[in-house]
Amino acid sequence: MEEEEEAIGYLDKVLEDEDDSEPGTPTSPGSPFLASEKGERDAGKGLEMRKLVLSGFLASEEIYINQLEALLLPMKPLKATATTSQPVLTLQQIETIFYKIQDIYEIHKEFYDSLSPKVQQWDSNITMGHLFQKLASQLGVYKAFVDNYKIALETAEKCSQSNYQFQKISEELKVKGPKDSKESHTSVTMEALLYKPIDRVTRSTLVLHDLLKHTPADHPDYLLLQDALRISQNFLSSINEDIDPRRTAVTTPKGETRQLVKDGFLVELSEGSRKLRHVFLFTDVLLCAKLKKTAVGKHQQYDCKWYVPLADLVFPSPEESEHCPQVHVIPDHELEDMKMKISAIKSEVQKEKANKGQSRAIERLKKKMFENEFWLLLNSPAIPFRIHNRNGKSYLFLLSSDYERSEWREAIQKLQKKDLQAFVLSSVELQVLTGSCFKLRTVHNIPVTSNKDDDESPGLYGFLHVIVHSAKGFKQSANLYCTLEVDSFGYFVSKAKTRVFRDTTEPQWNEEFEIELEGSQSLRILCYEKCYDKTKLNKDNNEIVDKIMGKGQIQLDPQAVQTKNWHMDVIEMNGIKVEFSMKFTSRDMSLKRTPSKKQTGVFGVKISVVTKRERSKVPYIVRQCVEEVEKRGIEEVGIYRISGVATDIQALKAVFDANNKDILVMLSDMDINAIAGTLKLYFRELPEPLLTDRLYPAFMEGIALSDPAAKENCMMHLLRSLPDPNLITFLFLLEHLKRVAEKEPINKMSLHNLATVFGPTLLRPSEGESKGHLTLASDIWSHDVMAQVQVLLYYLQHPPISFTELKRNTLYFSTDV
Repeated sequence: MEEEEEAIGYLDKVLEDEDDSEPGTPTSPGSPFLASEKGERDAGKGLEMRKLVLSGFLASEEIYINQLEALLLPMKPLKATATTSQPVLTLQQIETIFYKIQDIYEIHKEFYDSLSPKVQQWDSNITMGHLFQKLASQLGVYKAFVDNYKIALETAEKCSQSNYQFQKISEELKVKGPKDSKESHTSVTMEALLYKPIDRVTRSTLVLHDLLKHTPADHPDYLLLQDALRISQNFLSSINEDIDPRRTAVTTPKGETRQLVKDGFLVELSEGSRKLRHVFLFTDVLLCAKLKKTAVGKHQQYDCKWYVPLADLVFPSPEESEHCPQVHVIPDHELEDMKMKISAIKSEVQKEKANKGQSRAIERLKKKMFENEFWLLLNSPAIPFRIHNRNGKSYLFLLSSDYERSEWREAIQKLQKKDLQAFVLSSVELQVLTGSCFKLRTVHNIPVTSNKDDDESPGLYGFLHVIVHSAKGFKQSANLYCTLEVDSFGYFVSKAKTRVFRDTTEPQWNEEFEIELEGSQSLRILCYEKCYDKTKLNKDNNEIVDKIMGKGQIQLDPQAVQTKNWHMDVIEMNGIKVEFSMKFTSRDMSLKRTPSKKQTGVFGVKISVVTKRERSKVPYIVRQCVEEVEKRGIEEVGIYRISGVATDIQALKAVFDANNKDILVMLSDMDINAIAGTLKLYFRELPEPLLTDRLYPAFMEGIALSDPAAKENCMMHLLRSLPDPNLITFLFLLEHLKRVAEKEPINKMSLHNLATVFGPTLLRPSEGESKGHLTLASDIWSHDVMAQVQVLLYYLQHPPISFTELKRNTLYFSTDV
C-alpha cells in the first residue's frame, strides 16, 4: 500500500540522514556551528539548549499521548458490541486494527509522567538519560506494531467499506488539544493516527541526537543517551534493511570513416521520465545510447535507444513546438535543497580527510554525494531541445543552458550542409556502430564533482564582479543584449542579463554585475538579438526565441582573476567582439563587515541609531525600497537574484545617505533591480548583522536541532532576544519576502531562492566576531553559509509571526507534530 511504503520510506530517509553523523563525538573547539565544550552556550537570556530540546519534546510527547488516547477511545465500545447480536466489528478485527496501541500508550504515559516534573523543576544537574534508555529498551513493541501496520490499515479500510457505523467512527476521531492550546479538539482520521507510532520512533531518535549534541561527555546522562540512540538506530535499521535505494550510473566517445563529431551526456524526456543518455553525433547520424549494465570485469557496451540519419533530422519550428507537451520543471527550492545537501557532504568529506578518517566512511560519503549530484544533473535542466525525424518520430532533450543547445544545433546544421543520404541501418550495422561508441567517446565521465580527481581544481567560491562594456562587429543594426553564465554543480546557470541596447551596431552597455560562484571554473557570454515580433513567440516551456548572435567562454584562472584590480578582456564570437572587465573577491573577503564610526546617513550606521533619529520602527530606506519593489518589481523574473547596475546602486546609496528630497522621484525612475540591490547593500553594510553577532552562535545551534518542537522553541526564543528595531525590521522584511515568493510562478523566486540571497546578508557575523570564521576553508564557509540560508528559510516557511504575540509568549510550543 502507498501509505505503508511512504511510512517505511520516511523511516529509511531518516535512517540515511542519521548514518551520516556520528552522535556524541566531542565537538572541535574551533567549530563555529557546534556546541562548545560545556555542551551549552549562554546566548541571550541564559538559553539552555538541553532544556529547550526537552521542553519541546515534552510538548510533542503530550500531543502524541493525546493522539494514542483518541485512537483507543472507540476500542472499548467496539469490544463491548463485538459479543452482542449486532457487532460493528469482530473481536479479531478489533485486535488487528488496534494491535499494540494500548501497550504503546502505557509506555509513553509512564515516560511523560516521569520526565515532566524534571523539566518543570529544572536545574542543570538533572539526569534523565535512564528514562530515554528505558523508552528505547521497549522498542520491541513498536517492531510488533510495524509488522502489523499494513494489515491493520487494510483491515480498517475493508471494515469502513462494509460497515457504515465504523466508517463514521474512523473518519472523525477527536484528539484533545495540548493544555496551553486554544483548540480544545481537532478531528483526525484513524488512518492518520495509525501512522503516528511509525513517525514517533524517528522523532525520539532525532531528539536523542539533539540531546547528545548538548550534553557534555562527562555528564552522567551521556553514556545512557548514547546507549538509547544506539538501540533506536539498530531498531530503525532492522525495519529498513531490505530497502536499498540503488542508483545506476553510466559513463562515456572518436572515430574514422564515419567520424564522431561531438558527444556528451544529455537528459532525455522519454515517456514522461528523465533519463541520462549519451548522445553521439557522427558525420551522418545522431545516435542516442545508454551504457549497458555488465558483469564486473566484462567489456562495457552501449545500448542504442534510437538513431536519426541527419538527412531525416529536422528541428521543429516555434509554431510546431506549441503543440508539444509541456515540460514539468522541478521547483527551484528542491534544486537548492539538493545543492545544500551536496555542499554539506563535501564539508564532511573534507573533515574526514583532515582528520585522517576511515577510507570506508569517505567512500560512503562520496557515494552519497554522487547519488545527490546525479539527481541534480537529471532534474535541473529545463531548456527544451526538440528533434524530429521526417518519418514522424519526435525526441525531446532538456538542457541547462541555451549555449549547449545552440552548440548541438549548429554542429548538426553544419553537417547537414553536406550532401547527405537517408538510410536505414541493418541490425548488424547498428551493432557495429554502437560497439564503436565505447572506444570513440570523448566525454568519459558524468559531469559531477564526485568524478573529479582530488588534485583537480575545486573551482572558485566567492563573488565575480563583471562589467560588460560594449560589442563590435555587427553587420547591421539590431536590438542587442548579453547574458552571463557560470558553471555550478556540473552544469551551467544563467546569472545575469544586460539591458537591451536598441537599434545599433555598437552597443555600449557598461553594466556591472556581481555573480556568486559555487566552485565555478568557466564564464560564458552569450550575445542575443531581441525579438519583438509577437507572431514568432514560442509557447514552449522556457524556450528562448531571441536569436543568438554569438557566444564565447573563458576559463576562470584563479591566479589571473584573484587580484584587487579589474582585469579587462575580450571574447571573440562569430566575428563579434565583446569587451568586458572582471575581478574576483573570495568569499571570506566579500563576507567581511566593516565596523563604522559613521553617525550620519544610513549606510554602515547601526539600525538602532537610524530608527531613533528617524523616529521610525523600520528604517525609511527599507520601507521605500520594499514599497517600490512591491509596486513594480514583484513580477520581475529573478528579482533580488539578478544584479542591478552597480553605478545605479551607488547613486541611490548617495541619495539615501544625504537624505535628498528627490529620493522618491529617483526611485520611481530607477531600474527595479538597482532598487532591490540597494536594499541588499543596506543590510550587507550594517556594522552588525540584523540578527546580531551576540546571537549568531545560538542561531547556528538552533537551526541544527533535529526535533521540530525543540527547534521551534529555540528559534522563537532567539527572535524574542533581538533588540526591538532589529526584530521589527526583520519581521517587516520577512512578510515582504513571503509576498515576493507568492508570485514565484511569474518571478521564478521561491522562498528558498530568497533565503539563499538574503540569509548570509542578514546573519553573517561582523569582523570582530568572526575572526575564527574568516580563516576557515571554503568548504567550512559553504557549510556556514548554508546554515545561514536555513535560518532565514525556517522563518520564511513559518506561519506569520506577530511582534506582540512573540513578546507575550514565554514558551512557544508547536502543536504540529
